[in-house]
Amino acid sequence: MFDDFQILDFLLHIDKYLNVIILKFGYWSYVVIFIIIFCETGLVVTPFLPGDSLLFAAGALAGTGSFDPFLLTAVIAVAAIIGDTVNYWIGHFIGPKVFHRDDVRWLNKKHLERAHQFYEKHGGKAIILARFAPIIRTFAPFVAGIARMSYWEFIMFNIIGGIAWPVIFISAGYFFGNLPIVKQYFSIVIAAIVIISIMPIVYEIIKMRMESKNNKKI
Repeated sequence: MFDDFQILDFLLHIDKYLNVIILKFGYWSYVVIFIIIFCETGLVVTPFLPGDSLLFAAGALAGTGSFDPFLLTAVIAVAAIIGDTVNYWIGHFIGPKVFHRDDVRWLNKKHLERAHQFYEKHGGKAIILARFAPIIRTFAPFVAGIARMSYWEFIMFNIIGGIAWPVIFISAGYFFGNLPIVKQYFSIVIAAIVIISIMPIVYEIIKMRMESKNNKKI
C-alpha cells in the first residue's frame, strides 16, 4: 500500500516510473496507463492516482518515440470516458446512501462535498471543467450520478471533456516535455502542473467560503 511519501514521489517522478513501465511491459504499457486513468476517474476511492502529470509525462515520452501519440491519446480518452461513466452509475445507485453518512471510511467526505458544491455551481459544465482539476475530477461524475443528472446530458459532457483532457496535456508534453530546460527541471515542471491544476479548486473553495460568510452577515 502506498504511503503519503511514496504517492508524492510517484507524482513528482512519474517520468521515471513510466520509463520503468515501458521497459518492463513494452506494448502492454498502454494497458497499464489505461488502468491507471480508469481507476483515477472511475473509482471514487482512488483520487490520489496521477492524472495531469501522467498525461504530460506520457506525452513527453511520445515525443521521443516511446509511445504512439495518437494511440496514447485514444487509449486515455477511452479510459477517461469509461471511467467517468462507471463513476456516474456508482453514484447513481449507491451515492445517496453514503452521501448523508459520516462513517464511510473509504470515502473522503470533504472532497465529496467540495465536488458537490462545484457541481451545483457549474451544472453540466462541471463534468468538463472537472477534467482539469485533480480530486474534483474523480468525484464530479459520482456527484452527477447522485444528483440524477440526465445520463444522455452527462455522456455528452463526458465525451467532450474525456477527449479534450488528453489532447491538451499529451500535446503539451509532446511539444514541450523534451525541451532541455524542461527535461532538466522535469520534477519542478510536474510539481507546477499539479499546483496549477489545483489552483481552480482552491479559488472556488475560497470564493464559496467568502460568499458563505457574506450571506451570514446579511
